[in-house]
Amino acid sequence: MTERYKQFGSLQFEQPMAGVLRVVMSNPGRLNAADAAMHRDLAEVWRAIDADPEVRSVIVRGEGTAFSAGGDLDLVAEMADDFATRIRVLREARDLVYNVINCSKPIISAIQGPAVGAGLVVGLLADISIAGRSARILDGHTRLGLSAGDHAAIVWPLLCGMAKAK
Repeated sequence: MTERYKQFGSLQFEQPMAGVLRVVMSNPGRLNAADAAMHRDLAEVWRAIDADPEVRSVIVRGEGTAFSAGGDLDLVAEMADDFATRIRVLREARDLVYNVINCSKPIISAIQGPAVGAGLVVGLLADISIAGRSARILDGHTRLGLSAGDHAAIVWPLLCGMAKAK
């Protein structure tokens, strides 16, 4: 099963039992921050999972003690300096949200440690989100001086109501 996912090199895939695919975000030493490759892979992997007849459900987690520290700062800097990169990443962000939502397989997120940015999209838009005691969920957009977009505009009002989301 995991052989068909080799094109998503920034993610690890495990099959703990028949029909279950475990997706592990892996960026060792950087708290699983989403670099350019992981951001692209997180946007596209859900289409492949949706089309895979051997997968009945998905568990997604981060490697080690972190879920995901959000966007890799090198990617953020590249976005600030290059219009083409900025547009590509924004399109991937859109695709990530829609592809998770449109995936017909149940997605379960196992959140521990920091959960920010692209990783948080998967964590909160999953069908079932399980946050451990060490989970630290935050929207990193505001720390970078950006307005919250992509998943935040959709998920926060649904999770906590419009007044708190604002």
